[in-house]
Amino acid sequence: MPASSWNRKAVAPPSPPAVDLISLGRRVRHLRKAAGMTLNNLSAAVGTAPSQLSLIENGKREAKLGLLQQLAAALGVRIDQLLGAEPPNRRAALEIELERYQRSPLYESLKLPKIRISSRLPMDVLESMVGLQHELERKLNEQVATPEEARRANAELRAMMRERNNYFPEYEAEAHKVLASVGHTSGPLSHHVIADIAGHLGFSLHHVGDLPHSTRSVTDLKNRRIYLTQNARSDHDPRSVLLQALGHYVLGHQTPSNYADFLLQRVATNYFAAALMLPEQAAVEFLQKAKQAKEIAVEDIRDAFAVSYETAAHRFTNLATEHLDLRTHFQKTHQSGIIYKAYENDGVTFPQDHTGAIEGQPSCKNWTSRVVFDVPDKFSAYNQYTDTPAGTYWCTARTERSANGEFSLSVGVPYAQVKWFRGRDTIERSKSTCPDENCCRRPPASLTSEWAGNAWPSARTHSHLLAAMPPGAFPGVDETEVYSFLQVQANR
Repeated sequence: MPASSWNRKAVAPPSPPAVDLISLGRRVRHLRKAAGMTLNNLSAAVGTAPSQLSLIENGKREAKLGLLQQLAAALGVRIDQLLGAEPPNRRAALEIELERYQRSPLYESLKLPKIRISSRLPMDVLESMVGLQHELERKLNEQVATPEEARRANAELRAMMRERNNYFPEYEAEAHKVLASVGHTSGPLSHHVIADIAGHLGFSLHHVGDLPHSTRSVTDLKNRRIYLTQNARSDHDPRSVLLQALGHYVLGHQTPSNYADFLLQRVATNYFAAALMLPEQAAVEFLQKAKQAKEIAVEDIRDAFAVSYETAAHRFTNLATEHLDLRTHFQKTHQSGIIYKAYENDGVTFPQDHTGAIEGQPSCKNWTSRVVFDVPDKFSAYNQYTDTPAGTYWCTARTERSANGEFSLSVGVPYAQVKWFRGRDTIERSKSTCPDENCCRRPPASLTSEWAGNAWPSARTHSHLLAAMPPGAFPGVDETEVYSFLQVQANR
């Protein structure tokens, strides 16, 4: 996932830029030669040994402010010219880029000798070397950005979430600080309070009709603006979209270096947004009272904090183990039976591929997450006990429609912990022997004997199964489209 020209430093709060040692060194060398000075001449002028100046020119030593002022005076330039970000010419730019490549982890991993960059290195060699580095990075990133690599990264992320019980105190702390800054402690998080949060963080909000199609929001870090869509027909809570955008800033995210980094950032901002809409202290107090009454219900969390059922279910998994001593699992399953999201720390056996990934696998047809699609009552939560090889689990589920079809959202716990939940008195019960294929993957013998060899379906191929992962640091986001959008907005 190439970083391209996405700004890695812009997510940090405004501060004086750090000195780029490589750029500084090349600029000193260029100015020295332009002035017709040798290292010895410059050494005598500033009172520093030639060997030390050579280290500075090669970007291997940091110069103190006093020495920088002496160098600028000796070379006949202002200090801001000496520290300028732009290389003085094309050759200097290539030298800087090649030097950076040779210091990168990618080049180090190749175990290749480093090229000595000097004035005697021909220009065409410089051009070729930098071009080769660009192409090598592009090729390697194409190889990394495959569906299998994405699934593997997702599996590693789920394992980390399970190990931490899906609870991240560092994100809770950041959310608490933000809420304290605007005086919000409990109750639904209104659009007005969210606007106050954005203002406190130094951002203005702008709703536009031409937001790049591949984005939910775009943050202009130069002018401190956040652009959101005017379109009311969205599958995403606009509050959550805005809070996630602010989360990237508050949590200090930089341009993702790979797909795993991208996924981790997405989990972090989703968590941060949920921790703002359902503050830890208020949510825990609510859940503890519900547990004492043996009336825990996801729909009550949803209603109390005015969030979506999915957000309420996710937030419950954040807090259930840490604060209620409850092990749990969560599923978001498409009407086709494919699992889109999943989490577990209660021992339930989700289907997995060879990489350990759950997402993209078919859920058992006997599980609550599948049975709920056929329940006629869509208003009430559907509750079911399911006997599995790993034990008996109780689950509660609802279905919701979106632009991508109907999904079920289910939360479950082991049988021993169901006593704390509303809906525990359900008489609905099912049995699953998955991953045994005879459970639900193979048709009954009677149907097989009747139709085997006499059916030929025309499959509806899902193109995403054949496609490589979208390229880019932010998969699927068109960098040119985003920059063009920001340029238009800045000129209005």
